[in-house]
Amino acid sequence: VQLQASGGGLVRPGGSLRLSCAASGFTLDYYAIGWFRQAPGKEREGVSCLKGRDATIYYADSVKGRFTISRDNANNTIYLQMDSLKPEDTAVYYCATPWGGWYRGCRADGMDYWGKGTLVTVSS
Repeated sequence: VQLQASGGGLVRPGGSLRLSCAASGFTLDYYAIGWFRQAPGKEREGVSCLKGRDATIYYADSVKGRFTISRDNANNTIYLQMDSLKPEDTAVYYCATPWGGWYRGCRADGMDYWGKGTLVTVSS
């Protein structure tokens, strides 16, 4: 199982970014998978997760209405469209999936495989 996140960068408040996470070693559409972030001095938190084939989606309250998670099964890739970005969204963003693809909650301790993070900085 390998995950590779990309798409981070510097953006002004109110701007948008789209993160990508390319998966390999497993078939994405059967697996729970999600986006997490960690800001300096803070714990890693769940941002948005897909609960596997039933497509149920979780969003953290802080990003509801601004972020959208999606899955491209043909390319074994998930995305995180981030709109109306705020300075408090600044963090390293990671994608992760649990062992066997079984959803155990959109929490860092519910995931077993992690990609390298991509830094998102929201600043004027």
